This record gives sequence, C-alpha cells and structure tokens, in this order.
Amino acid sequence: MELQVKNISPNNFEQCIKCTICTVYCPVLSVNPDYPGPKQAGPDGERYRLKDPEFYDKALKMCLNCKRCEVACPSGVKIGDIIQTARIRYDHHRPGLRDVILASTDEMGSIATKMAPVVNTMLSLKPVKVIMDKTIGVDCHRTFPAYAGRTFESWMKHKAPDQTVYPHKVSYFHGCYVNYNYPALGKDFVKLMNAIGYGVELLDKERCCGVAKISNKLISQATRDAELNIRSIRAAVAKGQPVIGTSSTCIFTMRDEYPHVLGVDNADVRDSIYLASKFVHELVDEGKVKLVFRPDFHRRVTYHTPCHMQRMGWAIHSVELLRMIPGLELVPIESACCGIAGTYGFKKENYATSQAIGKELFDSILNASVDEVVTDCETCKWQIEMSTGVPVVNPVSILAEALDVEATRKANGL
Repeated sequence: MELQVKNISPNNFEQCIKCTICTVYCPVLSVNPDYPGPKQAGPDGERYRLKDPEFYDKALKMCLNCKRCEVACPSGVKIGDIIQTARIRYDHHRPGLRDVILASTDEMGSIATKMAPVVNTMLSLKPVKVIMDKTIGVDCHRTFPAYAGRTFESWMKHKAPDQTVYPHKVSYFHGCYVNYNYPALGKDFVKLMNAIGYGVELLDKERCCGVAKISNKLISQATRDAELNIRSIRAAVAKGQPVIGTSSTCIFTMRDEYPHVLGVDNADVRDSIYLASKFVHELVDEGKVKLVFRPDFHRRVTYHTPCHMQRMGWAIHSVELLRMIPGLELVPIESACCGIAGTYGFKKENYATSQAIGKELFDSILNASVDEVVTDCETCKWQIEMSTGVPVVNPVSILAEALDVEATRKANGL
C-alpha cells in the first residue's frame, strides 16, 4: 500500500549511532519481548525496508508512539516517526471496524452526546463489554470515558460569559475530549483566561487533531482534518490570536505530527500553537499577568508527565504553575508511561501490555497517598483513574478551582 500522505520530509535514520539507549527507555520492550525495540524497529529496520518492503515486521504495531525513545536519543533521530511512517507505508492490513470506531472521535461523539445517558449506561454494562470484546476486540476490562449531555461548543455559543469585553483574545482548540466528554475542562479554561484578561474564541472550524486516525491508519481522513485545522489556525493567527489547547497530545500532534507524519505544512503557525499551562506560565513568568489564590484551598497532589508532554519538554510549565498555589502540596514521582497510548490500550491484543507498562506509575501514585493526580493528557487520566481509583485533573482545572477570581481580576487591572 502506498503512503497516502504528501510532502513527507525525509527521516533521519542515518543519524543513528547504534548506541541502543533508546531500547533502555522503551516501555514496551521492558514488558513485551516480542517487540523488536525502537532501534531495530526504527532506524535499523528502515535500512532494510528501503531496499525491500518485505522486510517490514508487523511487530511494529506494538509501538506506543510514546516518543520516549526520541527523548533519550542523543542524536535526535525521529525514531517514533520512522516507525509510524513505516506502518503507514508498508502494513497492508486495512483498518477494521473497531479501529474505525475508535478513531472516529468526532462522528462517535456527535452521536453519543445526543443520547449520553443511554450510551454511558450501555458502555458500563458487563454483558455489553463482553460482546465488544468477543466481536470487535475492545477489551472487556477497559472503562470508557463518559459522554456529556451537551457539547462544549454549544455552551460557548449559548451560555458562556461575554468574551468581547476583554482586552486580549485567544482562540481555543478544545479537542474531542472537552467537546464531547468533559466540557467542564473547557469552562475552567474560559474561567482562568477571563480572570487574567483574555477573552476566548472558538476556531472557525475544528476537527479531531488526528492522533487516533494516525495510529489506526486512517491517513487520508487524518490529513483532511489536519488541513482543516491548520486553515482555521492560520485564520486565528492572522487576527493576532494565539491558539491554545488543554490537551498535550492534541498540541503535540498539531505541532509535530502534522509535518513529520502527515506532510501537512504548519511552519508559519507552529510557534503560535500553545498548551494552556505553557501560555499562562510564560505570561506570569514575564510579569505580564498575576495569579491570586484562595487562602482556603488545600490539596495534596502529584503531577504525572504525559509522554508527549515530555517530548515537547513542557512539563516544567505545569509543575511551576502548581508550585505557585500556596495551599497545594506537590508530591514528586518518577516519570513513567501510563501505557494507554490513546486507543492502543483499548484493544484486546494490547490490554495486558498496556497495564503492565503502567504498573510502575500506578504503584508510585498509590504509594504517594495523594488526593488527586494532575496531568495534561486526557487518555492518561482515563488510564490512571481506571487503574488506581485516584481522581485525575488537568492543571487548568486545579488553577481555576484554586484561583481567587475577583482578586486576580483586580490584580490584572480588570
């Protein structure tokens, strides 16, 4: 099957110095010896695949695309991108019904929100889970995120506070999770931004960032959605508005996967795409805005660094914002992959591997005895809550709850 994307920049596998440090940091290889590891699956395998596509190994589908190999690589080899591109180019297996369902987040979300109580009840029933396990291969042990009864977009259009009164404006890429599953996070984002003098607007049009479609090989659909998103982002940037998201995976996908994996050019707007915690922290750090917190807020939390957040190097922004909250006790834990990798952990053949990868993190969280886990990734939230029972929140929600809104507005001259 031919690669269904355009203008892919050549990968840099020749920069690999065969040091094998990437294999040490690969969470899959540590629990599943059937996976060849990032060095063999990535740069080593690419040398053979370019000579003969028959050298493609189907074991590459075991890769999480967590990018921890890329973080560890001293030569800057795009190992994860090499593996992703190889799967797209050489794997002749067509996406099945399960893969299409899991990847079609906008389509499924728009239907499910219209009958959320029924859908949520059905997805929680053991017989339904068993049927999905036996028929389409969604593991029966997996807990599904609940759907909201009303989309975030609907709330913004009809119920949100007036956003025209603020001196500054940002455009919000809310993503599928906020729109269909958890509008409360979007509302917290609006609350936080309004308190520091920023009005929030929606993009002209928005589709799923595409990460689920990429991992499930729906490449033409992912490319279509990416091109639409970039057009909307360009329109926002042209108005002088940075584009802010609350999902580390969405932001990483739009900044780095679009050009490297889909061949969708974003060079002119890439630096205008921010994660909320980075955007707010930089404003505070530069003395442009002030945050004032409630004296009665108290919480014991730990911060989990999502893998894509670690790849961007932005965890420091979320951590530093949390440290600014006087009543918050931040318990450090070692960085570790949670194992879910978006739709990966929902699949029957991956479930045991997914949970084995996450065990180190789950144990660290339970041993920390915290009230909540804070993280910037929604799928990490699903995995951690299901596997530990500890509530998980986005840094934006912690800030919005801890904030003394009126005092913050006053401190910022509003």
